[in-house]
Amino acid sequence: MAGVVGTEDLRRAVGYALEVTAVAACYFAAGRLGLMRQLVVDGAVVTPVWPPTGVAVACLLLFGMRSWPGIALGALLVVMSITSIQPAVAGTLVGNTAAPVCAYYLLRRVGFRTDLARLRDGFALVFLAALTAMLVSATAGAGLLVLTGKLAAGGFWLVWSTWWAGDAMGVLIVTPVLLVLWRVHRLPRTPRWKEALGLALIAGGLIPFATRSDISLLFLVYPLVIWAALRFQLAGSMLCAALASVMATVAATDQVGPFSRMSRVEVMIKLQAFNGAMALTALLLSAVIAEQLHTRRSVEQACRELVEVLEHLTAGESLQARSPLDAGDQGSPEGKDQSHSG
Repeated sequence: MAGVVGTEDLRRAVGYALEVTAVAACYFAAGRLGLMRQLVVDGAVVTPVWPPTGVAVACLLLFGMRSWPGIALGALLVVMSITSIQPAVAGTLVGNTAAPVCAYYLLRRVGFRTDLARLRDGFALVFLAALTAMLVSATAGAGLLVLTGKLAAGGFWLVWSTWWAGDAMGVLIVTPVLLVLWRVHRLPRTPRWKEALGLALIAGGLIPFATRSDISLLFLVYPLVIWAALRFQLAGSMLCAALASVMATVAATDQVGPFSRMSRVEVMIKLQAFNGAMALTALLLSAVIAEQLHTRRSVEQACRELVEVLEHLTAGESLQARSPLDAGDQGSPEGKDQSHSG
């Protein structure tokens, strides 16, 4: 018996180690992708969208607090890939780990659901996980740059706001996409595959053109996001928004198209405004539509149940109405005469 218990504990330990390793690997891969596109703001290197924050929040929502060591390990690997380990780096690691954990606890307190089928879930992800919890990592990161002398005190707020916006965009864009992909096998099969293919082809052609055209045509992305949200809810709208965010970030860091002839600060402001507005539109609109569809299905189900109840009641009243009549027929003189003559 002791051997069976020991084997079971060993399996759990190995499984947990593999889970932590997988989370760390995903965080590290997302970090390397984020570092491919950087901007220098007031002497500090920042990323317009920091995908690891979205990966960390999604892992915590899906696996619980047991995944936080994987987040810390992934953050350590990202830092080691770009710089040497220094005492000041520990504060950045703590901030990058604490911010997703804060987001997780804030979402749990409001009863967040990972299917994002309610408007309140969309608001919670935006205002609690992205805009509030990411204050922790931005404050820790920018503050340590000032304390270590790598950033002048006068540039704190600019770097802090850029850091905060990048982490927040990671949560707004990456976390919903990962939650959708995690539930992809549970999503109902859509009969609109031709429409989905047409939307994908149009988005694949229009979004790169809009993000790299010298004419400012970024507004052309919004009809696509709205179309995807109306017809395919969160899965369609967030995938479309993710593609638009990636293409806009590439154009911004290359300073081409609508981001040409602009300073680094102006590029960052315009890019974050576009990414934020697009992610909010996709997330909240799809949540509203999903909530309305759920309400309609509930009403239709209630109507069907009411019809069944009425049919049962009508059938019962018909039986009760026929029973006295049958009894009267059996007790009538005609019935007796017929039985006697028989």
